[in-house]
Amino acid sequence: MGYERYSRQILFSEIGENGQRQVSKASVLILGCGALGTVSANHLVRAGVGRVRIVDRDFVELNNLQRQILFDEEDAFLRLPKAVAAVRKLERINSEVKIEPLIIDVNSRNIESVISTFDLVLDATDNMETRYLLNDACIKNGVPWIYAGVIGSFGMTMNIIPGRSACLRCLMDTPPVPGSMPTCDTVGVLNSVPGVIASIQATEALKILTGNINKDNSIIHVDLWEREFNQFQVKQHPGCPACVRKEFEFLKEDALSETFSLCGRNAVQITPRRESEFNLENLKVNLSLLGKVNDNGYFLSFEADGFEFVIFPEGRTLIKGTTDESVARTLFAKYIGT
Repeated sequence: MGYERYSRQILFSEIGENGQRQVSKASVLILGCGALGTVSANHLVRAGVGRVRIVDRDFVELNNLQRQILFDEEDAFLRLPKAVAAVRKLERINSEVKIEPLIIDVNSRNIESVISTFDLVLDATDNMETRYLLNDACIKNGVPWIYAGVIGSFGMTMNIIPGRSACLRCLMDTPPVPGSMPTCDTVGVLNSVPGVIASIQATEALKILTGNINKDNSIIHVDLWEREFNQFQVKQHPGCPACVRKEFEFLKEDALSETFSLCGRNAVQITPRRESEFNLENLKVNLSLLGKVNDNGYFLSFEADGFEFVIFPEGRTLIKGTTDESVARTLFAKYIGT
């Protein structure tokens, strides 16, 4: 281990040499590589976490650059998958860390295999459904995870330690009703807010990895514009379906929607139920009869009816130009099939 690289971190007494050895042996999965995920990944790779896996389903666009710190204009021009672009940057920062990109959409069928073998998971997702799925998977498998979210000038984060703390469902029993909460489309987000929240999240990660877990369980809430920082205690709910009753309903197939709008993207994602039956090469041939198909080695892109289709190898498709899920399903059936 390169002590010179981490010397300032080792001098911090709460970590020290022993803590740094623990960090270098640890493994962390970061679920999502947007504003939160790029900041967290940057911190943890520089801190020397031994193995980091970055999971993201999306590609880089120009409007990401305002807040997603690992990307640049070339990444957006090439439309690189976010996980790939992030790993390319991070490998140049710290060659001692094993960094793995994983370009998939996490769902009830694959979540447990995605998080297996990792010591800790950081939530950097862009929707509440995936967070409830992650909560079930981590509690079932005994993997600590750190919830985080940002919107406007607000952000929050909370540690969830299976067997020791309350969980997401103790805080919010069910996902919010669609349309009941503000989104990136309606209120935007300051680029400094994910930086603050992800920095807290990364610090909590180091505490967990070095055994410095807080005895209290609280959610940290920040309004950066108003300079307000608050902590609220979260107690385990005696009837919690996840951490008390161990029902894990979100891990059941079909528990989560296969179609949903993406925050701030004017786009809808559709994921086929049987990914293994999808044939990207055949689709490329068929769509070529209708117009120009671009293949960058990671996904196909195709335009029709004023909409853009971005189609990944497993069949997951982003339909850009609408937030109406029924319109997206119609377009998907028309050009790709059900």
